[in-house]
Amino acid sequence: MTKDHNKVWYASYGSNLQMERFLCYIRGGQPYGRPDIYEGCLDKTLPEDNEEFYICSRLYFAKESSGWNKGGVGFISNTFDNKSQTLARMYLITKEQFVDVVKQETKFKGNLEINFDECINNGSLIFKDPSWYGNLIYLGEQNQQPIFTFTSKEDFSHLINRPDRKYLKTIIEGIKEVFPFDDNEICDYLFPLEGIEGNYTRKELLDLING
Repeated sequence: MTKDHNKVWYASYGSNLQMERFLCYIRGGQPYGRPDIYEGCLDKTLPEDNEEFYICSRLYFAKESSGWNKGGVGFISNTFDNKSQTLARMYLITKEQFVDVVKQETKFKGNLEINFDECINNGSLIFKDPSWYGNLIYLGEQNQQPIFTFTSKEDFSHLINRPDRKYLKTIIEGIKEVFPFDDNEICDYLFPLEGIEGNYTRKELLDLING
């Protein structure tokens, strides 16, 4: 793949793992389990490509999301190491689409400019503060295109919270779409995560995966 300077990979580790959920940010629409109706991107062209990806950071569920029945939502730690591995799916989209996705994700009003080069040079970039997902993270390159994700600039480990079943189900469906894992492997991945551990039994989690 030749390098297109206007294309970036968006790496999702939460509900946007599921294609149909993510495409609500591109095309517009109402995702499963959410009251929100998204307007979509100005450019509604579908992603040119999507691939599985592994983020070397810890995934945990925290805060209370009004859109997900006051359940916890996914964040990755700002500490990266090879001992941690979070399942992700990355979508190849334009920079303009990425900005539009970010605006919808963070409920950003007005004009948003993201300096992608600054993020690459520094490894991260705070583009909205305060915000749950206002910290842009550079994760390297794939096929000569830069990979970005976003999380909180602060650690919410003191606000761990049980994720809503519908939110968790969306993540599970996304994992099934992109990773060749069986139900037990998905359970093994999710069960020890903060927010799930102690809040779901293994049977409850397997029932959700199987259902």
